[in-house]
Amino acid sequence: MSSEDKIREGAQPFLHSGEQVLAAFVARPRGWTQQMAGSMLVGAHQQGKAHTGAVQADFALASPMAIAITQYRLLSFSMGAQAGMGMGGGVKDLVGQAPLADVDSLTTKRLLVGKVVEITLRGEPFKLEVGAGANTKGVVEAFNTARSS
Repeated sequence: MSSEDKIREGAQPFLHSGEQVLAAFVARPRGWTQQMAGSMLVGAHQQGKAHTGAVQADFALASPMAIAITQYRLLSFSMGAQAGMGMGGGVKDLVGQAPLADVDSLTTKRLLVGKVVEITLRGEPFKLEVGAGANTKGVVEAFNTARSS
């Protein structure tokens, strides 16, 4: 079962009637990999910026977490331990949610062997890091489609 399928399945108890996960991926606050790889100060600074932006936007992050787009909301879920980016545990709890109308932008770009996703929510940007195989493009497309509907 793919990590996206695990997220879809695990998210069910937290969705409103008729709501469905359109796309999702596993992420961590930007800087986590740097910190684990030995660049403690740089990684901690990057993670601090991500958490500060999310807190200012009134949106909670976890590590590891799932980011999901539904027809109506941007969701973050805490997840069980991951063996690798996107492999491992399932959804544990809903930690953050925001109506799509409050999401100003959601963009992704490649970075070495992974991806960086920048979310601007209620005017506050924060960055996440995502494994190379994650469906970030699908999440961006789902966000754009849902927002235009």
